[in-house]
Amino acid sequence: MIDRKELVEEVKLRKSIRKVITIIQERKRKDSLQEEMLRDLLRPLIAEAAVASAAKHDSTGINALEDLLKNTNILSVVGTGYKSLTTRTKDDPEEGQTIQRMSYENHILRAVQKSLAPEESRKEAGEDVEITEEIEIEIGDRPEDDPDFIDADDDGKEEKPEPPDPREKFGIKGEDKTGRNRAFTDFTEIEKVILTAFDDLDNPEDISLFEEYLLKNLALYFEKFENELATNVSAPRAAQDAVADTGEPEFGGETEVPEFELQEVLRHLDIDDIITNLL
Repeated sequence: MIDRKELVEEVKLRKSIRKVITIIQERKRKDSLQEEMLRDLLRPLIAEAAVASAAKHDSTGINALEDLLKNTNILSVVGTGYKSLTTRTKDDPEEGQTIQRMSYENHILRAVQKSLAPEESRKEAGEDVEITEEIEIEIGDRPEDDPDFIDADDDGKEEKPEPPDPREKFGIKGEDKTGRNRAFTDFTEIEKVILTAFDDLDNPEDISLFEEYLLKNLALYFEKFENELATNVSAPRAAQDAVADTGEPEFGGETEVPEFELQEVLRHLDIDDIITNLL
């Protein structure tokens, strides 16, 4: 037989459990409402960021260039190559761009310009070029005596000259060869990617803008890479003598995040992850 006191305690326990269950259910309901509210707030922001990121320029050539720089390894390759040239010789200035890096930059820019030039000429002339000139061939009594004759029966005893170093043809006279050699290696890797993007263009204005702004952007990125190297070399004297402030940081007001940066961040956010962390 159950004791009356035990029965009373059991009833109290049941009431407490029901109360806890009710509180949990209420919290879940509120959390669900909060989640839905968060979703309603975030959806238009993320959608707006997606639309903004997809917004394009007025020129197809510039759109192609932007896609090339953002979605290929070009900047990564030239950035790594440029920053790897850190030797400073006696002929270099004490700070700033070294001879090796200057050579690398000049070779890359000239190589891009020269690589696009025949493609542009081909587009202007048209793809199909008909050869109408007749070729006259005169053959003497002994074909073997002709200087253009190729002896297929050659036993290979005669030493063949070594093929010329392609880096020599690639190089700019008077420029540092270390920078030239690294530029040659890197340009070999990125040339096909550049020509693939360039070859999609047919409009003369698009072609001209693509070439002009590709060269300008590469030059600007080389300047950016140089500045990044300068900041990593040594701290300024003022920074070395600075004393750490152990007090609370002071803020001069709210810092506004530029709209384009906010859109770029939102574009990569996952709404489910945001809600999970907030809740």
